[in-house]
Amino acid sequence: MNRPIRIGTRGSRLALWQAHHVAACLELAQLTTEIVIITTKGDVVLDRSLDKIGAKGVFTEELEESLRSGAIDIAVHSAKDVQSTIPADLELLAFMEREKVNDVIVSYDPDLDLSRPDLILGTSSTRRKAVLRRHYPHATTAEARGNLQTRLRKLEEGQYHALVLAYAGVHRMEYDTLIRHVLPETQFVPATGQGSVAVECARSLEPELKAELQRILDHEPTHTCLLAERAFLRTMEGGCSIPSFALATFTDSGALQLHGGLVSLDGAQYLEEIMTTADLAQAEAMGTELAERILSRGGRQILDEIRSQRAVS
Repeated sequence: MNRPIRIGTRGSRLALWQAHHVAACLELAQLTTEIVIITTKGDVVLDRSLDKIGAKGVFTEELEESLRSGAIDIAVHSAKDVQSTIPADLELLAFMEREKVNDVIVSYDPDLDLSRPDLILGTSSTRRKAVLRRHYPHATTAEARGNLQTRLRKLEEGQYHALVLAYAGVHRMEYDTLIRHVLPETQFVPATGQGSVAVECARSLEPELKAELQRILDHEPTHTCLLAERAFLRTMEGGCSIPSFALATFTDSGALQLHGGLVSLDGAQYLEEIMTTADLAQAEAMGTELAERILSRGGRQILDEIRSQRAVS
């Protein structure tokens, strides 16, 4: 390729970290790169929660338009921000090796007391709010939109006692010293794709270049896990505005295990299932089946209740 590979990204520090990480991997393979910053709807609309602005593609739509127009060759996303169904003219080329998946509680207070009755926890995640209401019913959850640095500024100003964030972003931005508690992934099961970087391209991208990019960037075990998780999310017909969760991992024997479920907005109803398969080719089928089990056990009613609540709010 005679020109640099154009990497599209959002402009936040964390998004740029991800884009430069992709660029570094490509440059190690003797490819040249160019970073192209693109502003998305999710970066502009900060005065409303994600479920109020229509979370589907809120952090990816503008990047995808740039893929279609040829303004960029690949788009880099946090995998958890990628909608469950990709447009037919685009494809997810690679999922990079996953970081630690846990949610963490971050605070400037080294003696943070999570049992205090007036505890205020900041988060923009519907899933985190619902699970916090289940496990920390005494706490108040408050909306915390904006990039990581904006949220930390609000935390420092005293708008919250702590923030609930993904470990991956906190670690990549080198704020590890602010982590006060790592939430167990078996209890606070993360969002689909949490901890991985996704690379998207147009299906029309040159096949030779596509194959080379995938060879350099894709981490096969992570990709297999995310196939299962994303099939679960797709069957649930929900994005980040729905409090569902899914985490695929490998057992000691090499089998693929998927832990997925759904929680009501108030945290009172909590449905979960765990499935395992030794046939990795069945990753997506397992994700679909697990979601169908959740839906048949009362998940459809929970989703209907959530949608009716949103319609009147």
